[in-house]
Amino acid sequence: MSDDAHRPPAARKRTLHMVGNAHLDPVWLWPWQEGYQEARATFWSAVHRLDEYPDFVFTCDQVVLLSWVEEQDPDLFEQIRKRVAEGRWVMTGGWWVEPDCNTPGGESFVRQGLYGQRYLHERFGVVASVGMNADPFGHHAMLPAILRGQRMDSYTFLRPGPHESDLDGTAFWWEAPDGSRVLAYRIPFEYCSPPGDVAHQTEKSLGQLDRSLGDVMIFYGVGNHGGGPTKANIESIHRHDQRGSYGRMIMSSPRRYFDELITRLGPADALPVWRDDLQHHASGCYSAHSGIKQWVRRTQAALLSAERWAAVGSVTHGAAYPRDELGHAWKQLLFNQFHDILPGSAIEPAYDDARDQLGEAVAIAKRIITRVHNQIARDVAVPFEDGTQPVLVFNPHPWPVVTDVELQYGVQPTGVHVVDAGGALTPSQPTQSVATTNDKGRGAVVFRAELPPLGYRLYRLRPGRVPVPAGALTASETVLENDVLRVELDPSTGWLSSLLDKRTGVDLVAGATGEHTQVSEDPTDTWGHGVVTYAWPGEAMRTTRVVLRESGPERARLRVERAWGRSTMTEEFILRQGADELEVRVTIDWREQAHLLKLRFPVALDDPAATYEIPFGTLERPVDGAEEPGQSWVDLSSSDAGAGLAVVNNAKHGYDVSPAADGVSPSIGITAVRSPVYSWHDPRLLDPDGFYSFQDQGVQRFSYLLVPHAGDWRTAALSRRAAVLGSAPRAMLESFHDGALPGAGSFAADGGGSVMITAVKGWEDGDASAPDLIVRAVETTGVAADGVRLAVPVLDRVVEADFGPYQLRTFRVPRDPAEPIVEVDLLEWPVDGDPPASGADD
Repeated sequence: MSDDAHRPPAARKRTLHMVGNAHLDPVWLWPWQEGYQEARATFWSAVHRLDEYPDFVFTCDQVVLLSWVEEQDPDLFEQIRKRVAEGRWVMTGGWWVEPDCNTPGGESFVRQGLYGQRYLHERFGVVASVGMNADPFGHHAMLPAILRGQRMDSYTFLRPGPHESDLDGTAFWWEAPDGSRVLAYRIPFEYCSPPGDVAHQTEKSLGQLDRSLGDVMIFYGVGNHGGGPTKANIESIHRHDQRGSYGRMIMSSPRRYFDELITRLGPADALPVWRDDLQHHASGCYSAHSGIKQWVRRTQAALLSAERWAAVGSVTHGAAYPRDELGHAWKQLLFNQFHDILPGSAIEPAYDDARDQLGEAVAIAKRIITRVHNQIARDVAVPFEDGTQPVLVFNPHPWPVVTDVELQYGVQPTGVHVVDAGGALTPSQPTQSVATTNDKGRGAVVFRAELPPLGYRLYRLRPGRVPVPAGALTASETVLENDVLRVELDPSTGWLSSLLDKRTGVDLVAGATGEHTQVSEDPTDTWGHGVVTYAWPGEAMRTTRVVLRESGPERARLRVERAWGRSTMTEEFILRQGADELEVRVTIDWREQAHLLKLRFPVALDDPAATYEIPFGTLERPVDGAEEPGQSWVDLSSSDAGAGLAVVNNAKHGYDVSPAADGVSPSIGITAVRSPVYSWHDPRLLDPDGFYSFQDQGVQRFSYLLVPHAGDWRTAALSRRAAVLGSAPRAMLESFHDGALPGAGSFAADGGGSVMITAVKGWEDGDASAPDLIVRAVETTGVAADGVRLAVPVLDRVVEADFGPYQLRTFRVPRDPAEPIVEVDLLEWPVDGDPPASGADD
């Protein structure tokens, strides 16, 4: 055991805080079932080491592992509770898993801590104060704001390493765009070690450290497949400490290290400040496995919608709020955001499990949504009108939405036209049915719906097609035009030769050079190790057909078909009457191996600036072609032109923005498909005669929007457009009946300005069946907003608040009108207040 009296006087006067941990990937080169067993084995090992070495301290993160042990081994779980109470089993991280820290949506990061920290508090009477994501491949810039909102003041991570980043030093203040700070520490060398002597781990770690720090933190313990600190690890630490090999070596934890670092350094400005994201590592993981990226996006949207409608239904109809159902679904989603699942780096069978688990979460969300919609619909007054079919359209977003709704119908052999609740004609047109039968009564219609915030509106299908007054929408096989945009297509290239914004007079595309599609050989591994850019030279797909599928009066649809090798791609360009965006629906049938497809969007803008959406914020990045992670949109704007073009999508996360070069214009690129071998990791070489399974084979579908705008991206409400693209309003056929509700209603609204509501849900405390409501909102433009009003008409209440740039604020809105609205943190506890009593001692 360590003893200062036995250490040689000549030993270095520094302390090495040795952090014993057991990094366990619940899924990676093995399925989750194997991780489930290994969690038990690893934690028993840690308990035995605690029994054997009185000074040993074990650091634990990833709450899902604790939940697995609780349900399979109550005796072990009780041992862990005792060790936590002693202070020798230290909880860090506070999140359900160590997720990919770039591609999940902002609300997913909130829920990682909401469910993780609350679990720790309920089961053990503690919460983590140190964030920990040792293994993820990069970290978005708003993480400090989220960590602070979850009661964590510091953060430990490994990647990017010193060779991958311009970040100097080891410890630093990390500041988010909203001004929130955490004390961050880049783990030197590795978070895990071999099972024997820690000398190699220690020497490599010291070689990467900022020596000006003096005392340092070194992680050890067998990891990735679990295991944790071994007897040989611990005894070698005791041995090297007594010899003074590297200085004073103590069994420690991240919390102890950070506390002593702050005490020793004194003023907050004693360390540098980093105001950016932490990138790049494994850039191929922004695009690997298109399926998991799209499934996660879909599940996030479904659960946020289900929460909103469940909260509404619990107030309007006294329906029990499905807290447990939603919690289970969220945990399925959070688990599959793990940093070897969502990035696409796990083995192929892992994605069968991910598909099933995320499908379960979506199914739960759909049941909740459908149940509440039917409860509301039954109470809407729908007067009888012979031969008609009532339709209710529900808007899941807390701001007004005007959109086209596609609806399948029956028993109308002469077709239909659409009117609103007052009988006024609504623009509509027939479209192709999803059913191909001889039933002449089956059909489909697309109509314009103007929907109130987080609410509904009644429409009616009447028999027969009635001419809709002609608007400004015109279409041919080369031109789509309305009163806002004029789009011209070059039939030989299959891409736009003009995108004129009539409001500004700026054509965002005319004169721009460069192909829209680039197919390149991709020899990189699944992770894309060492990749700086995928903006490589490539071949364009060949345009094989252009067809005008629909031609107004409400929308026009132009279909472009392409081919390359054994693969095909179809893009359907859709322009709505009066729309200021061009929607494009993409279907790719990919049959290539070790290749990638970039969709590229050349712009006729000089010296543009590039802005990316990140969770709860934005970042401006260089126009240099680097492969970057992003959320739903990327924008290029030119101050000289006073205009810009944004590309918004519902499925992809890998982008580049490339400068003008070699006669090619500046452009936004989306990595639409990569097809490496599953779980192929450099430096392993592929056997040219081997048999391998390649990613992204087959059909995938997604959509994107081209959004021209005046000024910069702030004028275009891009995050709201992305939310609607990813979570479309839902239409349901209804019957005739009396009811107390009018033909349109709204339950929550944020005013449609720069402050956007991101969550409306039931409070996690209080009455489980009838909780108070939680309303969360974020400022989206980086400009302070004063006097913001967040209306909650379902409770007849209004939240009034000021927001700083990119500030994220959460409010508990009580059902009892006599109770005040209270600001809470991201754990839904009073800001700066103590958490409620836990159940740890029950």
